[in-house]
Amino acid sequence: MNEPGQVFIIGAGPGDPGLISARGVRLLAQADVVVYDRAVSAVLRWARPDAERIEAGAPAESERSQDAISMLVAEKARDGMTVAHLKWGDAFVFDSGAKEALFLHEQGVKFEIVPGIPVAIGATAYAGVPLSYPGAGDAILMLRGHEGETDAAPDVDWDAVARIDGTLVCYGSSTQIPEVLRALLDHGASPEENAALIYSGTQPGQRTVTGSLAELLNTSQSSADGVPALLVVGEVARLRNHLRWFDERPLFGKRIVVTRSREQAAELVDELESLGAQAIQAPTFRLAPAEDSEAVDRAAASVDEYSWVVFESATAVGRFLTALTNGPRDLRALGNVSLCAIGPSTADRLTASGLKPDVIIPEFRVESVGVALAAKGPLVDQHVLIVRPDHLRDVLAEDLARQGAIVTDLVAYRTAPESADSPVVQNLYRMLLDNQVDAVTFTSPTSVRILASLIGKEQAADLLNTTVVAAIGPVTAAAAAELGIKTTLVPDTYTVSGLVKALVEHFTEKVRS
Repeated sequence: MNEPGQVFIIGAGPGDPGLISARGVRLLAQADVVVYDRAVSAVLRWARPDAERIEAGAPAESERSQDAISMLVAEKARDGMTVAHLKWGDAFVFDSGAKEALFLHEQGVKFEIVPGIPVAIGATAYAGVPLSYPGAGDAILMLRGHEGETDAAPDVDWDAVARIDGTLVCYGSSTQIPEVLRALLDHGASPEENAALIYSGTQPGQRTVTGSLAELLNTSQSSADGVPALLVVGEVARLRNHLRWFDERPLFGKRIVVTRSREQAAELVDELESLGAQAIQAPTFRLAPAEDSEAVDRAAASVDEYSWVVFESATAVGRFLTALTNGPRDLRALGNVSLCAIGPSTADRLTASGLKPDVIIPEFRVESVGVALAAKGPLVDQHVLIVRPDHLRDVLAEDLARQGAIVTDLVAYRTAPESADSPVVQNLYRMLLDNQVDAVTFTSPTSVRILASLIGKEQAADLLNTTVVAAIGPVTAAAAAELGIKTTLVPDTYTVSGLVKALVEHFTEKVRS
């Protein structure tokens, strides 16, 4: 019989995946099963890749739905699973977290509550609207709105609410917001009172509207998009134009596609999101072990027999050094070996491991590598180890062999293309077709070629030529050109940071013009 598991009810914050607590991230990474509200699906990036994922719907589910969810997590825990239930905002603020915890207590299931940032706190901070400010009242009143099971206005003493000396906050549906505003005005609130409506708080599509109560009532009544919003009423709403920062970032609201594999995408995704972009992860391929999985171990064990080791990618560095340090040797075996890194990212990976490359090639060009190595001394009878992925052909090995080198060509890992029918590929195709993409990034010729093969070469050229295409370097741009894809921008420095900088400059200049 399985040992009983445990349920972690985790407040995941208002939507920005970076707002979950450090403890929440750690527990989520350990969970066997992740049950999550649709509104916080972006937080799933911190979950284990092999964890079972169960969408539990929207944050404001009906009582019956919540009962079913409570029984589900209890059952999974009784089966010995560690369960993480991701709750929008905070589980104990206008949410059913307490009800779920009581059910688990009654069932004898071990649980823990991990606090989260409520939408009223997260969304206002991202909108530049403080909940309190000296001289803006001494009270903060939070009203239940869309978190409940009805679209009616909250059942409260509106006379008292309208007289509050402070800030009122309510997350309401498109039906509730006009009702709340009307109730305030009908019970004595000034039509000139400052207020703000925050849509999609903390997310790349966040939008904030400010004005008086009367103005926002007209705005909310005429809005037919059905999107919920956070209503903030009080003098604090006047401060937005001075305190706004989130939607002032240079890439705010831009939908930028990242085609790197999930294992390689983190750096680019983080840089884009830190500048306000919505990074759409659409990996065209995934990394897999080499067919001869022991070849890297053998090469690492005898690495001191080589004069040169040429690394063709940062991932190749990682795979090789892991094999080296996991085996009978360590980094000292490289003491008399010269190192060549192809690409700045590859060089950075070596440097981060305490190894300084003797030669750095800005971008993969066969002739450049041969010339650079030969400049350090004749290659005749020199033993050279090339560590590469399978998608880069053995042309470098052939070139160095022609110069007299004794070459070992080592495939350290494979790149397995995604299926053309995968949800990731189909979603990207639809977004491109509907002009919902502001830019597509390519960090290697392989990612261009694989994407074109997945959606069709003609379709790829037609669709990508309607948006901004950003290539990390000339070789990647040339691969795109061979497929009829026009590259919009290529950075001066062939790195992820250089690519992001070029995107910022492009969109900033576009706004100015």
